Amino acid sequence: MPRPTKERNICCMPKSSTFGPVNHSCSEKECICMTIDEYEFIRLIDLLGCNQEECAKRMSIARSTVQMIYNEARKKMADSLVNGKLLHIKGGSFRLCDGNGCCPAGECRRRKNCPQNLQEQENRTAKE
Repeated sequence: MPRPTKERNICCMPKSSTFGPVNHSCSEKECICMTIDEYEFIRLIDLLGCNQEECAKRMSIARSTVQMIYNEARKKMADSLVNGKLLHIKGGSFRLCDGNGCCPAGECRRRKNCPQNLQEQENRTAKE
């Protein structure tokens, strides 16, 4: 029996979940599904410039897993762009950061609004 998939830490959900040609009606064959954790790999590595080791640490998984899933996510993006297919981002095995400092890197977008950080900001403002 295969091991269960380990949940990956996700700092934020995508702002949009569907991408592709605007003037194209899509059949099921022409749609590509990218998981939310694959989206997070693309965000961390391509957008934020993290290396695979940093990405693995942030998501609490092995570096070899990062490489395998990142390559698959890039293939899906390329297929969508080159062949004009719709790309849907949904599903996957992940755990969304609750903003209470659970992110190993401590740079979660949701962390800015967590009560502990708001208290720290108020204390700094009061001292000034």
